[in-house]
Amino acid sequence: MAEAALEGLIEALRRLPGVGVKSAQRMAFHLLQHDREGAQRLAAALTHAVQHMGHCERCHTYTEAAVCSTCLDPQRDARLLCVVETPADQAALERSGSFKGLYFVLMGRISPLDGVGASDIGVAELLARASDGVVEEVILATGFTAEGEVTAHALAGALRSRGLKATRLARGVPAGSELEYVDLSTIAHAMGDRR
Repeated sequence: MAEAALEGLIEALRRLPGVGVKSAQRMAFHLLQHDREGAQRLAAALTHAVQHMGHCERCHTYTEAAVCSTCLDPQRDARLLCVVETPADQAALERSGSFKGLYFVLMGRISPLDGVGASDIGVAELLARASDGVVEEVILATGFTAEGEVTAHALAGALRSRGLKATRLARGVPAGSELEYVDLSTIAHAMGDRR
């Protein structure tokens, strides 16, 4: 029978997305057997992040300051506001190097089946942010899931009713892929969104 401390560690690791019992056990045993220093660093980093990370007052991403470094960057184009579902989505866009505007992180998406509505994801805050007199275009970069599409549709309507320009990320065939292996919905959207 495993000790309570080990069981607690395994259960804690299982809270991570995509980590089942066996993966959590492997991680726990690795940290305890081969990398106790790494385990201490992980514990300290988690504790520090939980105690010091909050949401940016302007865009809602995670930051240790009241306003994140992206929102404070004078080189960013304040006329462009990109709306994403999560900080991970924002990080992916940043890694692409293709967007030089500012962000608004919803921290979720509309999901009626889960009881998540527009008020639960900060739509009022987004509308206030987008109506600051500086923003000229709001780019809706929500996922291409059913919930992401519902969220983009609702946001586009709310933004346009306030006279704001709302655009949606284009969809298409991934670079380097062959058409025969791409799903039909992606091909259809790529054909419709062609330029």
